[in-house]
Amino acid sequence: MNESIKVILISQVALPYSKIGSWPALYNNYLENDHKLDYIVCPETSKKNNSIQYYFVQETFLDKLQQRVFKRKNQQYLRALAKIIQPNEKYIIQIIDNYGMVEPVHDYLVSKKVLTNCYIHFFYHGFSPYIKSNSGINFYDVINELTVLTYDSYKEHKKKINVLPCHFSVLHNGIDTTKFKKASIVEREDLRKKIHVENKKVFIWCSQDRPKKGLHIILEAWANIYNSQKNIVLLVIGCERKDEIEGVKFLGRMPNDELSNYLKASDCYLFSTLCQEGFGLSLIEALHCGNYCIASAMGGVPEVLQYGKLGKLIENPHFVSEWVDAINDFLAGKFVTPEIPNDLYSSEKWNIGMNEIIEKARLRLASK
Repeated sequence: MNESIKVILISQVALPYSKIGSWPALYNNYLENDHKLDYIVCPETSKKNNSIQYYFVQETFLDKLQQRVFKRKNQQYLRALAKIIQPNEKYIIQIIDNYGMVEPVHDYLVSKKVLTNCYIHFFYHGFSPYIKSNSGINFYDVINELTVLTYDSYKEHKKKINVLPCHFSVLHNGIDTTKFKKASIVEREDLRKKIHVENKKVFIWCSQDRPKKGLHIILEAWANIYNSQKNIVLLVIGCERKDEIEGVKFLGRMPNDELSNYLKASDCYLFSTLCQEGFGLSLIEALHCGNYCIASAMGGVPEVLQYGKLGKLIENPHFVSEWVDAINDFLAGKFVTPEIPNDLYSSEKWNIGMNEIIEKARLRLASK
């Protein structure tokens, strides 16, 4: 009976996704392997996966008008659901990070009297709980299951939300470990020569240049350290600054294929987030490429680094002095870069975890 339950993924981005993105990249990999999705509702994509039935959506002028005047959101997605959902069939409906999609989908299922035949499964890639007053619905009452990235995120939900009637599951992010892996000594030295960082300790920072990512903290710490440590270099990837700072190379944005080479050439990865990160994909990319990681103890990061086993956690990341001390300790050889299992946080393990979560959802829905 479980096999007759179909799985619908509602995505705001076209899948497969052609640009750089964390969860879309995971789904790209998942769709190329043993997946359990039957339908994808998403904007039109130029490249289809033949094992999936697609329903493409496009927002019309009437949709925009209804949203503005009647507050009716996501009508194009509901029209697609109407083409898929049959009254006597059962469906798991996956929604990713889009809280605004939940209420319209729930209300639509109620209006068609098929709510009991459906299992609303929300995947959340943040950390802190969703709390919004006067939203019209209790989000946690409406969904059947919430999948988060870490157990610490689940604990945060328990702490801050008084009533949590939905099921919970945890699915750690995964990366392509065939691309992000430690280089041989010869390959590493060759990469270092190509980017002109040979015979130096190489630090790397990679993110968008927004205040919450903490680059300003790292650059201030670097100015303190570089006065006495000249044989070091900091590679900054992801921001387009034109500043000229001693010992710092601003490399701008680059695709993941190129990023892996810079990570393989580096010694230490600095993850200076000043917000409650859901997970930190770049952290595990750096780990697999052989970097020691120094990271803010924010959000899901401590769990990702196994509470200090896999790297140094900065308990007070807004204090420049703590970064200075940690970087100097690394330069003094006080930290040992850990050896990690090849499959730690891999996309293969993510695929297996996703399938297990879907099977459990099928069993619950079948027993209704």
